[in-house]
Amino acid sequence: MPLSEQEQRLLEEMERSLYHNDADFVAAVSARGGKPTYSAVVTGILIAIAGVAALITGVIISQPVVGVLGFIVMFVGVLIALTPPRGARVASSSRTDSHSDTRGRGSFLHNLEHRWDKSQDERDE
Repeated sequence: MPLSEQEQRLLEEMERSLYHNDADFVAAVSARGGKPTYSAVVTGILIAIAGVAALITGVIISQPVVGVLGFIVMFVGVLIALTPPRGARVASSSRTDSHSDTRGRGSFLHNLEHRWDKSQDERDE
């Protein structure tokens, strides 16, 4: 069932408000900011290859400690290659007053509730 025009406008307003009021949340769930850099991928792959070599060497020379250390190094290399850099988060918009932020969210929720009640009343008529 498609959304009505009023519901689409309400959804768009909620999305704009989310982007405006909660930039940290948007940055956390956004896929754009979470990509690893090229240098981190290359470094991670090289470390993982060194770990695999140490693991194989540990198996060949029958030294479990060398094999376990090789596995750990390999695992760390994969983590380095796949983990996004720490600075990839988008900085949140500066807020001058936390009270105004709370008041703004409260009025948004109040307006949203008011619109919901109004739409329910219109459907009942």
